[in-house]
Amino acid sequence: MGRELCMAEIEVERGKLLIVATSHLESPCRGGGKKWQMNSEARVAQAKESLNYLKKFPNVVFCGDLNWIEDLDGPFPLPDGWIDPWTELRPRENGWTYDTMSNLMLCASKPAQARLDRFVCNLRDFKLGAIDMIGTEAIPGLSFLKERWAGNRIHKLVLPVWLSDHYGLVLKINSQ
Repeated sequence: MGRELCMAEIEVERGKLLIVATSHLESPCRGGGKKWQMNSEARVAQAKESLNYLKKFPNVVFCGDLNWIEDLDGPFPLPDGWIDPWTELRPRENGWTYDTMSNLMLCASKPAQARLDRFVCNLRDFKLGAIDMIGTEAIPGLSFLKERWAGNRIHKLVLPVWLSDHYGLVLKINSQ
């Protein structure tokens, strides 16, 4: 709760404006006890409200930790004319930005692979250039100690450190 849409208007070229917006949509979280609350309804409503506001602008890049879980939330609610750069530029790649299998810092966590972070765009005066994933490797020489219960005892794991529990995305767009 308490989420917001942050925006910047950038004059890229004389008379050519680009809106860059970001948000951190509602996360799944633990409710009472150990039960998870997935918060899908709130997340879908936040995405739709953000896009409904942004669709009035001709050039928009909307991005962030959108916590989008397609199996739970459905397809991302793109307005007509909007695109998902990852699926446009890398259609054969999964784009998982949260991956407990490849990010060994998370290997003691419950298995999960999802494209939680993403860009979506409405580009009339710009075109997609490239999209890349960053932060996909451990920081050399850095580790931490994770304690995890297994059965009736604590296991101590020495794990590598990544920049984040999520991989980052970098989008390049070009003027048309």
